[in-house]
Amino acid sequence: MKFIRLRAIVRKEFYHLIRDYRSLYLAFAIPLILIILFGYALSLDVDNVETAFVDYDKSELSRDFIRQLDASSYFHVSAMLSGTKEGIDYLDRDRAKLVIVIGPDFKKNIGADRETQLQVIIEGSDPTFGNLVRGYISSFVEQYNQKLLISFLNRQGREPIKPPVDGRVRIWFNEDMESRNFILPGIIAVIIMIVGAILTSLIIAREYENGTMETIKSMPIRAGELLLGKAFPYFLIGLANILIAILLGQLLFGIVMKGNFWLMIMGASLYLCVALSLGLWISNVTKSQLMANQVAILTTYLPSLLLSNFVFPVINMPAFLQIITLFVPAKYFIDILSGIYLRNVGFAYLWPSMLVLLVMFIVLTFFNFRLLRKEGL
Repeated sequence: MKFIRLRAIVRKEFYHLIRDYRSLYLAFAIPLILIILFGYALSLDVDNVETAFVDYDKSELSRDFIRQLDASSYFHVSAMLSGTKEGIDYLDRDRAKLVIVIGPDFKKNIGADRETQLQVIIEGSDPTFGNLVRGYISSFVEQYNQKLLISFLNRQGREPIKPPVDGRVRIWFNEDMESRNFILPGIIAVIIMIVGAILTSLIIAREYENGTMETIKSMPIRAGELLLGKAFPYFLIGLANILIAILLGQLLFGIVMKGNFWLMIMGASLYLCVALSLGLWISNVTKSQLMANQVAILTTYLPSLLLSNFVFPVINMPAFLQIITLFVPAKYFIDILSGIYLRNVGFAYLWPSMLVLLVMFIVLTFFNFRLLRKEGL
């Protein structure tokens, strides 16, 4: 491998990037848009659930129940309805996600120390959302019952009963329990795949379509020089996008990296090398920019988003999909991101994921060499 030939290939690819505004747009604009959209729009947290009440009791106690629920950050009481039919209509029209019906004997039964019932209707078309809302409302009712029990014991002149088990719950790593703290670092994996695999999937296919591949074959250029020269500009663009994502995550969303910055750069560089090698392999195989772009989206971007433990937990997937996720590079990089951003662990905990990425890079590079050697390089 000679530096002069390598520098010529790198310079040629840089010139093409400067002239091709579409590639620059894809390299910089789309990652910025993804960071902003995922940061502000995508949230797995459930709060301010639109709640409608049907209060047949209309007592001070029922109004106090409504006020306490509305004071919670998880619920927002948006309507007081006259009857159950109107509540059903609110659910049908998606004007409320939760309807609570308070019976006419609510205050009377509680005052007489008798059990009273609430009807809670949850809009459960989204089962994940419905289960979360059910958990929230069940927890709220349980806490409300504890207050009523303490009030009942005080009226009887007894001391409040202390539960035999006192669970002291602490949240580690993501103390605020905000999905944004996990989603924003994870989007870095998607961005690298866009810059790495999707862009590089076009560069060798472009040479075939333009008819310049035959010219390259006639030159004293080796396969390694061509691969490295083609990939180097996109490696620099990928690193720039990583730094931009880290900076925007901290400035816009207050997400600070807990672990070592240079360990993060090392893991990101290794993952970026895998993405570049995968894109070059797709470009070598398809030899068509249209086909390469479609294949790259199907085999890199979508698996990185859906099968990487980023948004959807792998453990909940069918067994055959869990096996497929073992071949998704983003799965291992997201594990590295989670360890550095949230868990603040070091290389001793992250080396297995880095080793898998290294093996993927070596295997993909080997196949790229073989394909180019068959073409006469």
